[in-house]
Amino acid sequence: MNKSKLYKYFVTALILSQSIGLTIAQPNPASTYPNKPIRIINPLAPGGAVDAIARMLAPSLQEILGQPIVIENKSGAGGTIGSNFVAKSPADGYTILMVYDTFAVNPHIYKNLPFDSFKDLTPVMEIVSIPLLLVAGNKLPANNLKELSALAKSRPNGINFSSGGAGSSGHLAAELLKNNLGINMTHVPYKGGGPALTATISGETDITILGAVITIPQIKGGNLKGLAILGNKRTPALPQLLTASEQGLTNFDVSSWIGILVPAGTPPAIIEKIYSAFAQALKNPAVQARMAEQGNEIIASTPAQFASFLAQESAKWAKVIKDNNIQVE
Repeated sequence: MNKSKLYKYFVTALILSQSIGLTIAQPNPASTYPNKPIRIINPLAPGGAVDAIARMLAPSLQEILGQPIVIENKSGAGGTIGSNFVAKSPADGYTILMVYDTFAVNPHIYKNLPFDSFKDLTPVMEIVSIPLLLVAGNKLPANNLKELSALAKSRPNGINFSSGGAGSSGHLAAELLKNNLGINMTHVPYKGGGPALTATISGETDITILGAVITIPQIKGGNLKGLAILGNKRTPALPQLLTASEQGLTNFDVSSWIGILVPAGTPPAIIEKIYSAFAQALKNPAVQARMAEQGNEIIASTPAQFASFLAQESAKWAKVIKDNNIQVE
């Protein structure tokens, strides 16, 4: 072999060996995950159901994963600001999006989202299903659906209701309730369930429809009164509160849910670790007791099951919005 060919052979071998060395030197991200704090992004305002569930799970998740769990609130535009933040975040498992049911509705409400809900984010788990409760301030002279309907019809402008945001489950459920009762109701949207709840407690709004996780403690504390459960069964946390169906609205069944997603492109092995950590946290007896106390049903679905559920939710609410000609402010 002449010197020229020998030199080329040597250079090629050197480059190949360096390439192999670099490949070997690169650790598998999943093998070292997690090695720094993990952020859970709540895209709605503090004090709502998402915030409550995130803070309920954080201590267990921190113990399981061995890293601090930091909960950040990035609210606005029905949850789209926080969702966009996570969609644009590195796909490394350190930024997790915890969403309310508005996530499946937003693509039908906001026509120019800066991200694709179903392409830029990957489903990990539906955590819980949450009964929706129709509640009123203590000063409102109505204690059930029949009395609420009569009161609304006696007022020239009907009544008003707060919601956690345009297109939220509480907003859509109230629109359906309005149609079923044949009454006039004015929508007053807020940036999350917490502010919407406060508005009804203070009397700024007449009623609101929100998840059991934040309404039941207020009912038990005497700050609100429950008018109806909008799911298909009563909750053990408030066994005396009747469902809407029991009060004459046949087959009226609307509930809420909370789940988690991560940026698209997150390695499957890291997604599995996140899923396993949440599944383990949901088996904690203290967490299960608190969930039951608040009327929540633990789901803990797999990523594939959650993806299928999201597709079904999106189709369901798209039809409701269209069929009822719901206008979102």
